[in-house]
Amino acid sequence: MPKSWGELNVHLHEEIIRGIESFKFPYMTPVQAATIPQLLNKKDVAAEAVTGSGKTLAFLIPTLQILKTREIEDPWKKHEVGAIIISPTRELALQTRDVLKELLQNVTKLTQVLFVGGNIVEDDVKKFKELGGNIIISTPGRLEDLLSGKYDINFPNCIKSLEVLILDEADRLLDLGFQKSLDTIFSYLPKQRRTGLFSATQTKEVKNLIRAGLRNPVIVSVSAKAQQSTPVLLNNFYILSKNEGKLASLLDFIKRKDLQKAMLFLPTCACVDYWSKVLSRIKKLPIPVLAIHGKMKDKRQVVLSKFKDSDKALLLCTDIMARGIDIPEVDWVLQWDPPVNASAFVHRVGRTARQGNEGSALLVLLENEEAYVNFIETNQRVKLTKIDDLTQQKEIDDLRESIRNLLKTDRALMEKAIKAYVSHVRAYSKHECSLLLRVKELPLGAMAATYGLLTLPKMPELKNKDVSDFPQIDSLDLNSIPYKDKIREAIRLKKLEQYKNTGSWPSKKQKLVKKATQPWSVTKQNKEAKKERRFKRKNAKMQAVKEDSKGKKRKGGISQEDLEELKRDVALLKKLKKKKITDEEFDKEIGIE
Repeated sequence: MPKSWGELNVHLHEEIIRGIESFKFPYMTPVQAATIPQLLNKKDVAAEAVTGSGKTLAFLIPTLQILKTREIEDPWKKHEVGAIIISPTRELALQTRDVLKELLQNVTKLTQVLFVGGNIVEDDVKKFKELGGNIIISTPGRLEDLLSGKYDINFPNCIKSLEVLILDEADRLLDLGFQKSLDTIFSYLPKQRRTGLFSATQTKEVKNLIRAGLRNPVIVSVSAKAQQSTPVLLNNFYILSKNEGKLASLLDFIKRKDLQKAMLFLPTCACVDYWSKVLSRIKKLPIPVLAIHGKMKDKRQVVLSKFKDSDKALLLCTDIMARGIDIPEVDWVLQWDPPVNASAFVHRVGRTARQGNEGSALLVLLENEEAYVNFIETNQRVKLTKIDDLTQQKEIDDLRESIRNLLKTDRALMEKAIKAYVSHVRAYSKHECSLLLRVKELPLGAMAATYGLLTLPKMPELKNKDVSDFPQIDSLDLNSIPYKDKIREAIRLKKLEQYKNTGSWPSKKQKLVKKATQPWSVTKQNKEAKKERRFKRKNAKMQAVKEDSKGKKRKGGISQEDLEELKRDVALLKKLKKKKITDEEFDKEIGIE
C-alpha cells in the first residue's frame, strides 16, 4: 500500500501528479492509501473513514486517472459523461466542485459540470447543452430530474459510457431520504462501471446500499485511532452550565479562549435565526457573527464563502453544516445542545482538527444532562474532559435583562424568540437518546429565561409544569410592544383597534358565515333531487348524439348539425361546472322539463 503520492506516481498521469502537488500534501492519508489502488485496479470500493480523513481526494484522484486513461485511446466527447459524483447537500457538492476545479487546472481535455437545486432544471439543461461536462457533480434530486425528464438533450444517452460512480457521504444520503432517488438513478446507469461508496459510518441502510449498487466490493474501514471515532488531534471538552445560564457560559468561554474561527451548532433553524439577531445587537462578543441554516437556500453559499474568507468569525449553524464541509482554519466547534443522534456528534466535532491540524470542541450541558458524557464515550468512543463553568450569577441576570430590553422594543424579535424557544423544546423531544435526555426533566422555565422571553408561550409541554424558575415581569402590556417596521406596525394597530371594538382578532382571511343547519330528511331529499337531475342531463346528452335535430335516428355518421349541438352542450356543462349558470338554467337550456 503506497504511503506517499510519490510512491503512486508510476500509476498516475503526469497532469494529475501536478494537480496533487498543488495541494502540498506529501503523504497520503490512510483512506487514500487504501482506496486509490483498489479503484485503479477496477474494483468497487466501500470505504468507511472518520470525518476529515481526506476522502474527497481519495475518490477524485482515481476518477481522473481512469478518465485520462480512456481519453488517450478514445477522446471524450463534449456531452459524454465519464464520471458522476453524488453529494447529499448543495454545500458538499460545491466544495467537491472547488477541489476538482483546482485539480483540473493541470489536467487537460476533461471538463466538469455542477447540478444542484436552487435554480430551474431548464437552466442546467441549457448549461450542459452549451458547455458539456465529462464529470457531473450533483445532488440526487436534481440528477434524478435530469435523467427521468424529457429535455432538449438526452441525458440517459450521455451517460452510456460512464466509467465511475461515486456516492459521497452515503450515510447522509440515506438519512436525508434519497433512497428512492438513488434507485431511480441506478436504473439509468450502465452496469459495467466502477463504483466508490464513501461514508463516515456504516449503518444498516448503507450496507443494503452496498449490496444493491456495488459488485463484489472491497470493504475498507479506516479508523484514525482505535480508541475513538474522532480525529487524533481533536480535544473534546464539556461544560455543565446553570439551567438559566447556557448563553452566558458560552459567551464567557468564547471571550476567555479568544476564539478566532469557530462554529456554534444550534438545534433548529429558528434558533439560528433568533440568536444571530440577538448576538449581533447586544454586542457581547469580540468576534463577528454569521448565520447559516437550511431555510436560507440561495444565501447559504454567500455566508459560507464569507466565513471561509474571514480571519475571525463565529458561524451559527444547524446540522446542515455537520457533514463533509471542509474549513481547515476552524479551531473550535461549539455545541449548544447534544445533537438529536449520537453519530451527529462525531460529524459536528469533525469540522475541526482536519487533515492533521489540531482542533477543539466544546459541548454545553445542563445540570441534569451530565449522564450524556458517559453515553457518548460508550456509544461513539469519544471521551469528554470537563471544564469548570466560571460564569457568575450576576452575569447571567444582566445578560437576560439585556435581551429582554431588546425584545421590549422590537415585536418581530419577540416573536422570533418565542418561535426559537418552542422549536428548541420540540427538537429536544425527538432526541434518540430519550432515556437520558427527557423533555419532562428539562428546566423549561429557566430555558425560557435564557432566551430572554417576556412571557411563557402556550404549549403542551408547559402544561402542569413547574415553571417557578422563570423570572416573571410585573405590569408588562405585550400589546404595547411595537414592530420596528412602520407598515407592519400600522396594520397591527388597526387590527388591535378592531379587537378592542369586537372582542375578536381579525384573521388574514375572514371566515365565511356558516349556513343554517337543516333537517336530515331535507338534506337527503335535496341530494336525491340533485342525483336525478344529473341522470337526466346524462341521458339528454346521449340522446343529442344519437338523434338529429328533427328527432330521426341517423343511418350513419354524425352530421355537422349534431357536432354543433354537442359543442353547445359541452360548453353548457363547462359553465355549470364553473358555476357560471345554475342547475335550473342548465336544465332549461338543454331542454329538460
